[in-house]
Amino acid sequence: MTGSTLSRYASALDEAVTSRLAIAQLSRTAALTLDDAYRVQALGSELRAARGDRLVGVKLGFTSKAKARQMGVSDVIFGRLHARGENADGGSVALADYIHPRVEPEVAFRLGARFDARASADPEAELRAAVDAVAPGLEIIDSRYADFRFSLTDVVADNTSAAGFVIGAWQPADLTATGVRFAERPVTLEIDDVVAATGSTSDILGDPVLALPAIARMAAAQGVVLPAGSVLLAGAATAAVALPGGVTVRATVAGLGTVHVTTIPAEER
Repeated sequence: MTGSTLSRYASALDEAVTSRLAIAQLSRTAALTLDDAYRVQALGSELRAARGDRLVGVKLGFTSKAKARQMGVSDVIFGRLHARGENADGGSVALADYIHPRVEPEVAFRLGARFDARASADPEAELRAAVDAVAPGLEIIDSRYADFRFSLTDVVADNTSAAGFVIGAWQPADLTATGVRFAERPVTLEIDDVVAATGSTSDILGDPVLALPAIARMAAAQGVVLPAGSVLLAGAATAAVALPGGVTVRATVAGLGTVHVTTIPAEER
């Protein structure tokens, strides 16, 4: 597919982000390859950077085996996190900033050093060594497509529905130590103190630590260089839940703590 066509798709998705108006799925009119879709994603990230919305991390999607089977894929997908999507733990998010937001509990890792997979002789080991902290997180996803419906290439082009995130208190972590794992930790998502979803960190590739090899591999493939301080979202521990206005959303990951945020209804913006 031509570069001008891919740029046009990136611009259409970027306009959907800034206008909060959903667009038709690209797959309805275009036969994008997965490589095309990642190029659209990269071009969209460049558009954000041009207006000062810098790259601050990456995320994985389809880390649940059940979700991967549902989408007919055998690999995770990769997206970029941007500064304007970051929200403070205990703060608020305005639903007017989204089209049809949903929320998922996550495990997050932080990089204490810059990471460039293409310049590394052993990207996986270097990435593990660069991680200096772990925390519970919330990811706000928001497909820019009508009715929150999409194909694999649609969602990749749309930056894997990445829209916002909240990170709880960081705890020091040394992932080079023998036997470090974060599996089998119960995860709870609550809305106004009512349980909305439950899961386990084992639902994230068996162990969130196993997200790191995939991130190293995909960062290399996409040429993404991560600055020190970058956030790595390992994947969702439960299914996504629709995000209502005027509520407090809290995620608890056993042994890692809690993270919460309050939503401002769109009409109050």
